[in-house]
Amino acid sequence: MPMPVEELRGHLTEAFPDAEIVIDDLAGDGDHYRARIVSAAFAGLPRVRQHQLVYAALKGKMGGELHALALETSTPAQASPAGD
Repeated sequence: MPMPVEELRGHLTEAFPDAEIVIDDLAGDGDHYRARIVSAAFAGLPRVRQHQLVYAALKGKMGGELHALALETSTPAQASPAGD
């Protein structure tokens, strides 16, 4: 059974309460999403570790209820346009 976008958002918001989160349903099937997450929790972490934190937030549902998740993670400083 696919994961509704509200459930995905809930897991991410619980793990990253300060985050700006944008989720796109890539195939319209509730199985293939792209998530852009901007959070201070990612500061000082390599991209691989940032993604591991996101997968941990999904509590084992990746590969089951959630088939595919394209991730874009960054800190607020990285997400700000130059000069801000």
